[in-house]
Amino acid sequence: MHSKEEKMAAFGRLLDIMDDLREKCPWDRVQTNETLRPNTIEEVYELSDALLNDDYANICKELGDVLLHVVFYAKIGSEKNEFDIADVCDKLCQKLIYRHPHIYGQVKVEGTDEVLNNWEELKLKEKGGNKRTLSGVPNSLPSLIKAYRIQEKARNVGFDWPDAEGAWDKLKEEFAELRKAIDANAAAHPGKEGDRPQEAEYSEVEAEYGDVLFAAVNVGRLSGLNPDSALEHTNLKFTRRFNYLEEKALAQGRKLKEMTLEEMDVLWEEAKALERQETNK
Repeated sequence: MHSKEEKMAAFGRLLDIMDDLREKCPWDRVQTNETLRPNTIEEVYELSDALLNDDYANICKELGDVLLHVVFYAKIGSEKNEFDIADVCDKLCQKLIYRHPHIYGQVKVEGTDEVLNNWEELKLKEKGGNKRTLSGVPNSLPSLIKAYRIQEKARNVGFDWPDAEGAWDKLKEEFAELRKAIDANAAAHPGKEGDRPQEAEYSEVEAEYGDVLFAAVNVGRLSGLNPDSALEHTNLKFTRRFNYLEEKALAQGRKLKEMTLEEMDVLWEEAKALERQETNK
């Protein structure tokens, strides 16, 4: 690993390169906060993929791409005489020191729950007490992540079940209400099974479905599970198995649309068995 001096030198080199690019590269020269934003979002998702795969080579690479964007925004800020990278670092350091009084002050804490509670209280004080508990959750977050963060914020001020048991009961209740709403819609509008509910009633069915998802996030959270990571791992698992199924079908000279569900299930079970063998090696 590198020394602190080597790390500082590497960061300084990055800043110098950013200055050169902004001055000499036609593409870099015309970028703005608005034009960079979509690329930044893409880079964060690419980092997320590397993190989920525990791929340290790509984690290193993608962290570099994200860091480039941090430096780029700071460069644009300095050109507008608003702030520079030193301001970014200083404000971050000030915030971290202020929100960790158990490290930089005399506050005593026991466990992560107390740390999180103090963090939320200190955030409110930073805004003069006017900031609402949930206002720190960005509106642009994907819905699943947003639900998790909303529940975390509520927990930090004491609005939560003491354990997962209450969340399980709520999930069962929401499932029953969803089934009731779907059945009522089907009875009111007979048609092909699986059709989208009629628009006039869809809002109620959708609301109940949303309640189920929110309750499921609560169960996972209180069981120590992150719903976004869990669902993404399931997405990857389904994709692997489906790709195996499709490749096997093509090797037989067949298309999936030509196969029965039972035939596809046989290949699906093969994929599952192969995964279990790999896991047990």
